[in-house]
Amino acid sequence: MPDLIAQGPSPQDRWRREIPSPTSRVPVVIGRSGADWEVPWDSQISRQHIRIIPQPSDRLEVVCLPTARNPVFHGGSATRRFTLVPGDHFVIGQTTFTLANRPGASEMRHVGEMTEHAFDHAALQRRHFRDASTRIDMLSRLPDLITSSGSDQELLVRVTSVLLQATPAASAVAIVCCPEAGSWGGQRSGHSTGGQPVREPGGAIEVLHYDSRVVTNQSTPVSGKLVRDAIKKRESVLNIWASGKGAPDGFTASEDVDWAFCVPLRTEACPGWALYVTGQLATQPGQNLEQSIQAAPQQMEDDVKFAELVGTTIANLRQSRRLERRQSAMRHFFAPVVMDALARGDSDEALRPREANLSVMFCDLRGFSRRSERDSGQLLKLLENVSDALGVMTRHILGMDGVIGDFHGDAAMGFWGWPLEQSDAVLRAMIAATRIREEYAAQGADGFRCGIGLASGAAVAGRIGTVDQVKVTAFGPVVNLASRLEGMTKAFGAAIIVDEVFAQSLHDQLNDDTAIAALGLSFSGENIVRPRLRRLARVRPAGFASVLEISELLSSPSQSEQVLTDQNIADYESGLDAMVVGDWESAMVHLHQLPPWDRPKDVLIATMLGHNRVPPATWDGVIELPK
Repeated sequence: MPDLIAQGPSPQDRWRREIPSPTSRVPVVIGRSGADWEVPWDSQISRQHIRIIPQPSDRLEVVCLPTARNPVFHGGSATRRFTLVPGDHFVIGQTTFTLANRPGASEMRHVGEMTEHAFDHAALQRRHFRDASTRIDMLSRLPDLITSSGSDQELLVRVTSVLLQATPAASAVAIVCCPEAGSWGGQRSGHSTGGQPVREPGGAIEVLHYDSRVVTNQSTPVSGKLVRDAIKKRESVLNIWASGKGAPDGFTASEDVDWAFCVPLRTEACPGWALYVTGQLATQPGQNLEQSIQAAPQQMEDDVKFAELVGTTIANLRQSRRLERRQSAMRHFFAPVVMDALARGDSDEALRPREANLSVMFCDLRGFSRRSERDSGQLLKLLENVSDALGVMTRHILGMDGVIGDFHGDAAMGFWGWPLEQSDAVLRAMIAATRIREEYAAQGADGFRCGIGLASGAAVAGRIGTVDQVKVTAFGPVVNLASRLEGMTKAFGAAIIVDEVFAQSLHDQLNDDTAIAALGLSFSGENIVRPRLRRLARVRPAGFASVLEISELLSSPSQSEQVLTDQNIADYESGLDAMVVGDWESAMVHLHQLPPWDRPKDVLIATMLGHNRVPPATWDGVIELPK
């Protein structure tokens, strides 16, 4: 089937999507929001504007919906129903929709002189980007852009768009698959892996998705030979056809392109997949064609390296989806505790959203920006380190029978108390948070750090979403509260902050030896160190009407060199009590007993110094936190 291309007023306002097969009988609604295919950039397009219905012979029937406010123009006239053929187009508002054939893979060899250059994966990792700041900026947006895709098809659409925007000289980008390519486990194709032979890449090349910078019905085919070479060598390969420009008798595969490179995805999650980018050489001032060809491999290293980074991101995401299956109805991520609940009865009933008392954790990764700047020349290694760091969070949440509710950029949300009631949910959350902090602390100054917020309360948990996409997560004020507590760790310089309900429940459960023993734990020996809490402050976060009493879950002497003694905690809380009732002189005396490295005491002192050590007339003992 052909593709439908939507192009808005700006170059970035576009997408290209494959038309469903006519035999599927699946109509597609297109609109600004809430539609199957969305066009968010054009205000003249209604929320649900048209319905497209695939027809035989690559035709497409277009029907204007009753909810459409503006006309659809086809052939220069406003019309409500018409048939589109490949190469034809229609217009709504400022957006042009074109039906175009998708190119396949060509097995023809290029006539004329061709040069081939293979990029060593390890050498690319060591190489620094020429425009590191731009690439890091694109990298920072890439995870959210890709992880927010609700399906594999949407993932492919977004990835091709990113590569097209990030490669100025590219005329087209494709994601391809060689179905008969074997496992990546061997060192090279043809070598065995654990007794299993690795097949040579062969068979027809499948174009999973294709996008081009210029809308045309005659697009350059993908070179099957280049794809197979890259997959076989497990290296990115660049082909340059030298006989295009300035050669009277020579020709390239197309008038529009004279180079192409292919980046294989080295992962079991994307077997036989590769990224294919093609375009035109940019002749520099003072250079002839031959000089441009010789300089091209070095000049294009940035583009190849970025494509490898995008490929690694795709592979990691698909691997995560493969293991976690949490993004949609067909690919739910189920924690072990959820799988246990599913095994006990009807899956719909087990996943039905319902209210439950939850303990919620928000865990945010710290140090990513600093590490990105430092490792700008080793972005693939940086991405691997970030993935490992996020794995610390998920491993300990799941290890204490928690559920991974969601990922927010470089943060993870987990919760306890659903799908089965957990009377020791607070204890489990505390242990997970403590172990996450311990593992990050063990990495030393060169590792990442984290901030963790913990809150307990009522929430709705289960399969939450729309008819098109669902995920297992939790919803309610306590989830927002845990997120806000995690944010407060930055202001107070504390690793773990909990709300009053969580702190009280934890105090009760720490004194319940039966609950602790049921987890196979003890607070003696090296199993787990008994945690300590200190009240931090009474705060009112921006946007909150109520006052929160927050506490810090402290490190123990065996977990950190900088540890508060019991006397330090008593001095802090005495200073806090004096501050709350307005006895600021006494508060200052107590707080100055704390070690100089203790950050939370600085917040209280700064608050009092901001009022010249005199409580204002409106003082109610509450610290107002800004956004």
